[in-house]
Amino acid sequence: MDQAEQMARLRLIRTRNIGPMTYGLLMRRYGSATDAVAAIPAMAKRGGRHISLASLTSAKAELELIDATGAILLLWRDSEYYPDRLAQYDDAPACVTAKGNLHLLNQPMIAIVGARNASINAQRHAQKMAAELGQNGYIIVSGMARGIDTAAHRGALPTGTIGVVAGGIDMIYPPENADLFDQVAATGLLLAEMPPGTHPTPRHFPIRNRVIASLALGVVVAEAAHRSGSLITAREAADRGSDVMAVPGSPLNPRSNGCSRLIRDGATLVQNAADVIKCISRQTNVEMPPSAPEWTDGMRQTIDQTAVDNVRESLLRDLSFDPVTIDDLIGWYEQPAPVVWAAILELEIAGLVTRHYGNRVARIAQQ
Repeated sequence: MDQAEQMARLRLIRTRNIGPMTYGLLMRRYGSATDAVAAIPAMAKRGGRHISLASLTSAKAELELIDATGAILLLWRDSEYYPDRLAQYDDAPACVTAKGNLHLLNQPMIAIVGARNASINAQRHAQKMAAELGQNGYIIVSGMARGIDTAAHRGALPTGTIGVVAGGIDMIYPPENADLFDQVAATGLLLAEMPPGTHPTPRHFPIRNRVIASLALGVVVAEAAHRSGSLITAREAADRGSDVMAVPGSPLNPRSNGCSRLIRDGATLVQNAADVIKCISRQTNVEMPPSAPEWTDGMRQTIDQTAVDNVRESLLRDLSFDPVTIDDLIGWYEQPAPVVWAAILELEIAGLVTRHYGNRVARIAQQ
């Protein structure tokens, strides 16, 4: 890939209204980011909006900052080390910044997550479980947060751990984990979907959680209250067909209510590393989500714009805030798949609809 195409890809990724799924569809539709960048203004106009593409200057500045931090940019489907397990999902990050041992990315991973304000016993248990799983050949992935995340990373430092951060690769959060950040970067791997310089905010943590869930064969929730963010990671894992496991706790401990609920709802009860390995080893044929269509050379040829315009207007009229599968829309409108996908693309770029995991689409509530 030449530098111009790399810059065009980064501009696409950092442009408002172009998330991971939209980026993937643009690449399939146009074959290159250079062609997609050229097509976007007209697409947004047909959707009824003006769009400002991320500038070439900002893309260059980001690459320089990544290089200055000693990290590397991994592009979806175009970088040797981009993890295979992550790449197979339709909401895979269009790029991630990585710092550390890249070879860990395609080894079997297990996520250990849980409460930030975890009890001492839960933290000790998570650290011991992470160490034993590491000794059995598993890489431990977690979110670099206080509590269970920190304990899991520390337990796996000798064998390999991946920390997925919510902000930029250069943003240490929480501040007291500065030493841990250095240790993980030196002996394990740090990953970030957000660009360097991004301070983590509440909206970034669920985005990070989906990456953790996508990387791991299974997710262990070591201790979690009723509304713990780690339950988001568990839900994301379940949606991806991965194992969800929970460590039981006392019914009198509010910090264990989330784990109790997971077990009640079907998560596997685990008490030690042996239980986790037994659960993971049962995986035979994990059901994968429906993938977006491959844009063959025929599909990249001229699409009937009149048909696209008609479908676009129908989508604006028919879609609600509840997601519907795109396969259902193709059948409902009785139009070729490329026509329906092209109409959705125009509305996505205009910020009028959004796609959800599993090739579903819904309207966006306008402010």
